This record gives sequence, C-alpha cells and structure tokens, in this order.
Amino acid sequence: MPEAAIIAFTLIAMAIVIGMTINAIVGKVIDGKRLRYEGKAGGRGPELREVLERQQMIEDRLRVLERIATDRGSLLADEIEALRISSAKERAAS
Repeated sequence: MPEAAIIAFTLIAMAIVIGMTINAIVGKVIDGKRLRYEGKAGGRGPELREVLERQQMIEDRLRVLERIATDRGSLLADEIEALRISSAKERAAS
C-alpha cells in the first residue's frame, strides 16, 4: 500500500474519531442546557447541579482534546497523562 494511501486513511480515521467525539460532547452540552432550562421550571436542584458539574467537566476535557489535536510538541504525552490522572481521581471520587 503506498505511503500516501496510509497517510490518507489515517487522516480519515482520525477525522471520523474526532467528529464522533465532538458530536457526543455537543450532544451532552445540549442535554445539559435542556436540563438547565427544565430545572429552572421544575426545581430539581441537586440533579441539575450534578448535570452542570458533568457538563463543565466535559467542556474542560474538550478544551484539552482540542489542545492535544493541535499540539505538535512534546506536551502531548504530558496532556494525555494529565487526562489519565484526572480520570482516575474522578473514578475514585465517585
């Protein structure tokens, strides 16, 4: 398989994975906004707070993923390790 085809296939696969990730994150953000709107009318305080905290965490992760996707330097490994540590702490807190 020519090298150009491998590169093209890799780029397409990355675009698909990134697109699916962004789609999932946008869906969660929209669901969070919908719940926030419903929460104002329904008064579900603790549940709404949990959803808003989760939304903030997802937005923070999206920012990190955007930096990872655009970073070409050696910071990539550091960012991935920070995500792993963050995930481990969240699982331990849950």
